[in-house]
Amino acid sequence: MEITMYVNRYKHARYNFFKWRYQLEFYHRLVLAISFACITGIFAQVRFYFPGSPVPLTGQTFAVLLSAVVLGKWWGGISQSIYLGVGIAGVPWFAGMNGGLTYLAGPTGGYLIGFILSAFFLGYCVDRYIKSRKYWAMFTLMLFANFGIVFGLGLLQLYGWFLFTGASIDFWGLLLMGLIPFIIGDTVKIAIAAGIASSITPKQAYGREVDAV
Repeated sequence: MEITMYVNRYKHARYNFFKWRYQLEFYHRLVLAISFACITGIFAQVRFYFPGSPVPLTGQTFAVLLSAVVLGKWWGGISQSIYLGVGIAGVPWFAGMNGGLTYLAGPTGGYLIGFILSAFFLGYCVDRYIKSRKYWAMFTLMLFANFGIVFGLGLLQLYGWFLFTGASIDFWGLLLMGLIPFIIGDTVKIAIAAGIASSITPKQAYGREVDAV
């Protein structure tokens, strides 16, 4: 009986957390979006370069995925848009304390643009489809958001950057620089993020949640 009570409290708490963001005023949502942009900037400084690759392994994608789940289908993407826009304006919070438009035009600019699109995509799925909030569904969606969207755009720009600099690179070489070294680390980040996301989101609709979405 006591266990059932705690389970019900946990379910109710998850629903209240999810419902809470629909009731926030605009300026509260904006503050949260800016906060997640700052978190992304902090995680960007946790970086490691693989030999021969201009693309660093960072903690950014972890923040991107969680921003989509916590803030929802619009504000998760807006938070990453703020991150990108403020960084382009010159605030040094891209990886390695870099900023400016020239950084966006560099080898990693496509990944940064992918942050925005992946946050919009994941936030929409979490808000719209209740079944997506279960762990394995969340894990699968995050895999696509990360490796399909972020790395897809990242590899496109990385390839273009090589062409612009006059260097030649084949498809396998591109994958060795921009994707393959990151698979294990990013999969671990996704597994953790999916666990957090599935633990804070309700698994069934209550009240007017569907209307709010």
